[in-house]
Amino acid sequence: MSARPLRPSALITGGNRGIGRAIAAGLKDKGCAVTIGARSEEEGRRAAFELGVSFVRIDLTEADTSFDAITQAGGFDILVNNAGVLTDISLLSAKSDFDQAMEVMVSAPLDLIRMHLPHWRQTGWGRVVNISSGWGSHAEGLGGPGAYGVAKASLNALTRALVRDLPDGVKINACDPGWVNTRMGGPSAPLSPAQGADTPIWLALLPDDGPTGGFFRARQPVGW
Repeated sequence: MSARPLRPSALITGGNRGIGRAIAAGLKDKGCAVTIGARSEEEGRRAAFELGVSFVRIDLTEADTSFDAITQAGGFDILVNNAGVLTDISLLSAKSDFDQAMEVMVSAPLDLIRMHLPHWRQTGWGRVVNISSGWGSHAEGLGGPGAYGVAKASLNALTRALVRDLPDGVKINACDPGWVNTRMGGPSAPLSPAQGADTPIWLALLPDDGPTGGFFRARQPVGW
């Protein structure tokens, strides 16, 4: 285990808008060297310019884009798996978004974690923050439309299971940012993106004695 880098590097997927953008801004303010990943080159570059951070094109349905981004950077100290998809189509429908939801919110985050292992083993320090949801909580009934809750529950399970396999000095946690006023959350949501970003930013910079393998909302543990 090593000390936290003086200027940790951070990658936030889906960092061009909403909660991801707020996390990027918050981590930059705390002295991190931030890179946002986005599927759209145009939107990603515009957001990165406005935030004063770096940009890499990552389409989580195209594994090569993630591999190229991580290889070129040599890995990041902090990985925030924020990107998500949400559609209102029944799981029983032939048009269900199940495959896409599992790819973007479970398989791709696992792939990104695997790609970072050489970097974390070398540095002895890393933080993984998986942006989940109350809809992914069995304790709260697996709510939400389509495959969203199932995928987030799977991301939660991944968070718990990976604790046993990650190198010493690497912490992994999931969080529910709450109902946030974003394109996905809608205009009726009571929380601002900055409020939703508070817990993810806290988890991204946990001290060595901080928790790992947990699920948090408003910096407090919540039921799986």
